[in-house]
Amino acid sequence: QVQLAESGGGSVQAGESVRLSCAASGHTINTYCMAWFRQAPGKEREGVAGIDRDGSTRYADSVKGRFTASKDNTKNTLYLQMNSLKPEDTAMYYCAAEALSCPGLLYDATWYTYWGQGTQVTVSS
Repeated sequence: QVQLAESGGGSVQAGESVRLSCAASGHTINTYCMAWFRQAPGKEREGVAGIDRDGSTRYADSVKGRFTASKDNTKNTLYLQMNSLKPEDTAMYYCAAEALSCPGLLYDATWYTYWGQGTQVTVSS
């Protein structure tokens, strides 16, 4: 069983960058599919990026070219580098994990067992 804790959120201006971290404990993340989700007020949780056990990544179209997911297995930490932020990126960001290879439906939130508590990112124009 893995525990996840996000950090790095904050309030920024449009066009700026933020890097989120998701520190894992209890188990090494190199055997997990990891993903980043976000949820804005009044909206459903949506997946934005995923990184598989082999380090391969996938991105939602809305963030492709602006966000980069990575992981450091030695630090047991997942990252989300977010560049060129837009007001519509404002949301609570969560990391999620499942002890399997990433599925085709990477952004099915119900597939993931483990979740962090979230970190808020607010982007103002």
